[in-house]
Amino acid sequence: MATTQHYVWAAGHFILLISALRYFVSTLLFRGPSVWWYKTSFMGAIISYAIVCQKSLGTPQLNSAWIRRALLDENVQYFLLSIYWWYSKPITLALLPYAIFSLFHALTFTRTTLMPQFLPQGPPATPGGPAIPHPLQKKLQAWVKTNYDSAMRAVAFIELLIMLRVTVGAILFRNPFLMPILYAHFLRQRYYQSKFTQGAIGLVTSQIEGYVRKPGTPPVAAAIWDKVRYLTLTWAGNTLAPQQGAGARRQ
Repeated sequence: MATTQHYVWAAGHFILLISALRYFVSTLLFRGPSVWWYKTSFMGAIISYAIVCQKSLGTPQLNSAWIRRALLDENVQYFLLSIYWWYSKPITLALLPYAIFSLFHALTFTRTTLMPQFLPQGPPATPGGPAIPHPLQKKLQAWVKTNYDSAMRAVAFIELLIMLRVTVGAILFRNPFLMPILYAHFLRQRYYQSKFTQGAIGLVTSQIEGYVRKPGTPPVAAAIWDKVRYLTLTWAGNTLAPQQGAGARRQ
């Protein structure tokens, strides 16, 4: 049976999803979306991620072991990032990964917790076993399972676009110079923890390599790319060691 805490966690995801949808629609229709919807979206994220972090890490402790464990937890990373986005000037693209995560969590919560309360369940397959889910629940489960990996790959590419956006924004004085530095650190940890981020960075890197090495491309392009790649690899190699078996586990 779902606990009150679980319902609050789900409410955070539903708040995020509904508010983000309202914000995206206004943006696409050029209606000047209200910052309130943006802030509310990330407030939903803060609520949900705070609950997950508390469940996985327990009460915060002022010691190096607990702090290190917290910094290695990807839910903590997304929690801290959601606070930063909530505080900062709105960047529409930053909301998209959280909205995708919340979509899958909201659908799963609907299937496992809400639907059994108003959809008839089939008789248990075995005596004393669980009831057979309604066909609609099975279809929803199949859709989530089929589309999850594709959605996570999309998130990985979106997060690279966010890095590009905040970098250009810093150059054009549209966001603080600290923003791309903080987000680069976040992406560095994502690379060590997510196969989807590794795949996205690998694909983008190969595309750039193919372009700068192509005959006819000015040699300066390859020289600049080699320098950028060297600096990036040198910096990215200095990171916290990832947890064993870490994966794409956003909650």
